[in-house]
Amino acid sequence: MNETTRRNARIALVALLGIGTAWVLAPFLAALLFSAILCLTTWPLFAWIEARLKGRTTLAALLLTLLLAMAILLPMSYLAATVTDGVTQLLALLRPWFESGDHPPPSWLVTLPLIGEPLDTYWRQLATSQEELTRLGQQLFEPTRKFLLASVGLIGQGLLELTLVVFIAFFFYRDGRALAGRAALLADKIGGELGERMLALTRTTIMGVMIGIVGTAAAQGIVALIGFLIAGVPAALLLSAGTFFLSMVPVGPPLIWGGAAWWLYDQGQTGWAIFMVIWGVAVISSVDNFVKPILISRTSSLPILLIALGVFGGILAFGFVGIFLGPVILALALTLVESWSKTATLES
Repeated sequence: MNETTRRNARIALVALLGIGTAWVLAPFLAALLFSAILCLTTWPLFAWIEARLKGRTTLAALLLTLLLAMAILLPMSYLAATVTDGVTQLLALLRPWFESGDHPPPSWLVTLPLIGEPLDTYWRQLATSQEELTRLGQQLFEPTRKFLLASVGLIGQGLLELTLVVFIAFFFYRDGRALAGRAALLADKIGGELGERMLALTRTTIMGVMIGIVGTAAAQGIVALIGFLIAGVPAALLLSAGTFFLSMVPVGPPLIWGGAAWWLYDQGQTGWAIFMVIWGVAVISSVDNFVKPILISRTSSLPILLIALGVFGGILAFGFVGIFLGPVILALALTLVESWSKTATLES
């Protein structure tokens, strides 16, 4: 066997090994990547705990993993159980409402300036066609049911994925320094000085996006909790936790405060329902417009459109963890392209 044949055989063997490894790890790719992002973001906390435990790395990794489980998995488990039960009850209430055609317009509709009277008239004309209205309600119920069940499925899938993420995080904490050393060595071999700079940009980008997304979610959860408490909405803590998680999706928070406003209106508290809508639009949903740019700009200047596309694309590609993973991947790709472009311009 000549040298060329041996070289080709080695290349083929490495390629097959790489394909096999990717095939085996493909189901866990999202969890591995998100766990790495989570560990990188919380590494300063791990280092602080490790120092307090006098360098006992394994114990520090175990302690921080337990803290993550308490901070992430317990609220998520409670949210999943409550949402599942709530959706079941909601579907039981919605079915007769959709299938019934007896829905007179609310009394306040006609009092709206300019548009109130035409809307009230149109509503009453539509209500006179009982058969058509009932058929329309039945057609609307099935998409609503599928949407609600899909939301429950997404939360359940997210709980399983986050459990795997927390489990993997223990090993990343424990062996983090060795893994970081190997990553730095690999970056140096592949790209030299540019590879090292890209590795540093990776960390900066991840920190910027994660701080921006999670920080904004926390801010929206807090102001939502204040609004729920003022309006007297029950289960305010649970709803604020739901706002925290759903705020990472651009259209998420209105699903929570809009539902709270509807509940208040259904209870006859029209004034508090109007307050909840105003608070949701002017405060809860508006927090995203100025908190996220401020937080992200502290570590990495990234367009908000990129984050929004990353969230939606990440959910479609990776499921629940794609909320975090999608923006990081797109932002990192943009940062690398910009850096390479600047380097190529300077070299030319």
